[in-house]
Amino acid sequence: MLFTLMAIMIVLLLLNFPMMIPLIAAPFAIMLIFFPMLDPMLMMQQLKTGIESYVLLAVPLFIFAADIMTTGKTSTRLLDFIGSFVAHLRGGYAITTSAACTLFGAISGSTQATVVAIGTPMRQRLLKAGYKDSSAIALIINSSDIALLVPPSIGMIMYCLVSGTSVGEQFLAGIVPGILVFLCFAVYSYFYAKIRDIPLAEKAPWSERLHFTKRALLPLGFPIIIIGGLYSGIFGPTEAAGVSVLYAFILEVLIYRSIKIKDLPKVALSTGLVTSAVFVLVAGGQAFTWMISFARIPQIISESVLGTDPSALYVLIMVSVFFFIGCMFVDPIVVILVLTPIFMPAAEAAGIDPIHLGIIITFQAALGSATPPFGVDIFTASAVFQKSYLDVIRGTPPFIVMLFGIAVLLIAFPDISLAYRYFLPN
Repeated sequence: MLFTLMAIMIVLLLLNFPMMIPLIAAPFAIMLIFFPMLDPMLMMQQLKTGIESYVLLAVPLFIFAADIMTTGKTSTRLLDFIGSFVAHLRGGYAITTSAACTLFGAISGSTQATVVAIGTPMRQRLLKAGYKDSSAIALIINSSDIALLVPPSIGMIMYCLVSGTSVGEQFLAGIVPGILVFLCFAVYSYFYAKIRDIPLAEKAPWSERLHFTKRALLPLGFPIIIIGGLYSGIFGPTEAAGVSVLYAFILEVLIYRSIKIKDLPKVALSTGLVTSAVFVLVAGGQAFTWMISFARIPQIISESVLGTDPSALYVLIMVSVFFFIGCMFVDPIVVILVLTPIFMPAAEAAGIDPIHLGIIITFQAALGSATPPFGVDIFTASAVFQKSYLDVIRGTPPFIVMLFGIAVLLIAFPDISLAYRYFLPN
């Protein structure tokens, strides 16, 4: 049964069908072949059930807010603000790139939106500063993956939808690992610039810093609203998404006037196209999850891969391996929807905190997104920068090594993922 399921999915993918087709067709075929007594309408009900969750309302809203800000001037203001304080340091432009990706990730929740918004202007600055193009692009795509770790991560929303975990807590748990990745990249950038003898930029005067700080105050309100609102309990993730759209509208349309009212339908259309693809994948993921659960496939895989009584450490290692490999070939949302239900029972039996498991999963999704052969951010960067596949991946090995090291730390020390609990009010 498992062989048939995998064979159908692989054949459909090789025939160049979009991922949503094998995700729905394979479990439907398993139902018809192995469980002919089941009513096919059950599959249709599961597709509908998959997109009924209230949590999913946050997805199109966060995507819409990100699209508004990507079209507007938010990213430029953030870059100017950060650069005025750190660009003159050794590796300052690279540190500015990582910091800006982290901040924009805390606004958009999307790695690909971050590649476009931050990568487009920052790549030119890095090249002018003396960086190789391959190193600049590698820094951009790997720093952009921090967006999967910090709120409002779309990947975390998908994980919480499948696992039933609190989205608010998962968001808060991602802050420390996201900052850890940024700090690691910043240290690397310093030594890279020192070894390569990258010229130092001029130190910005305090008058210029003050000017750029004033320009960035309103864009910096995005992460404050999201994190502050969640931490204080004023609103949940869905409400935070709605507030983000309103805030983006006020900034870009009414205050900065970088977007006209007549441009919003075009922005909304882009959001609708992305959202529809995400929702079809979520619906298909629910049907896939229901079918494999009915067929007891998770138990079969768990027993064959994990054994009968695996330790928490072994489960986390296997989760990391499977999710990393999966995200090297397929969109992280698909991998999260397909693999989480398979490993979730074993993780619960091993006593792994579901929040910690969510961080491990989203971290591996972030790592796989920028890793050859088919990490989604590689192709996004290739399209945005109009560079060949080989040019894009040439500079990625050092970042992959660093991220592997952080992955080991997260597995070995769960308190990194759960540090937010020390700051929550009793």
